[in-house]
Amino acid sequence: MFEELIESAAQKEKFRVAANKLLNQCFLLRKREDTKKEYVFVRQNRELFIPFFDLLGYDLKINEDQGVIGIVNQFGTGRLALGKYESIFLLILRILYVEKRKELGTFTEEVTVLMEEIREKYAMLKIKAKPMLDKGNERHMTSLFRRYNLIRNLDSDVSQPDARIVIYPSILMAVTVEDINEYYTMTEQKMREYSGGNTYGDSEEEYDQSAVD
Repeated sequence: MFEELIESAAQKEKFRVAANKLLNQCFLLRKREDTKKEYVFVRQNRELFIPFFDLLGYDLKINEDQGVIGIVNQFGTGRLALGKYESIFLLILRILYVEKRKELGTFTEEVTVLMEEIREKYAMLKIKAKPMLDKGNERHMTSLFRRYNLIRNLDSDVSQPDARIVIYPSILMAVTVEDINEYYTMTEQKMREYSGGNTYGDSEEEYDQSAVD
């Protein structure tokens, strides 16, 4: 299976680069210039990558309609621990992605939102302990999710209301429909807790670092 790969130094290097990008960045995107070549290489050589990642304990997920390739840990390990507000931010991105896709009414692999739209979604939660995200939090979260190829900021200062954030279709792999339902349940629960005067710190929730699933 790997004979041709072993004999070709060029193919071996392409395999190494693509595998490491998946392990480090979670997703390969057809529309991103820095992952496009690797996306094509993995898609064309899936028979090599599937058993390779299986040996490491990962399932290789390829969604050609969305132009996304990701990996999911089979044993629930290698998960990314997110704070409460990071989790909320991630779920808001997923909701905005779906809403924007519906508004456009046409197929597109990515959508663009404004930071103000993210703030408006967050404000709707009416969280007493933190009714608004501060600019430092916004910068941190944007940097965090950009690292895993979920979003890209088009403007350098993401704290500005009109800062544009591109949300990639990888967000659909990162946050499942079940997670969206859990998000609404969690929101209602937290609303009741906060209305009762309770406050909480940044309790951590875990998401799969390899497909943050």
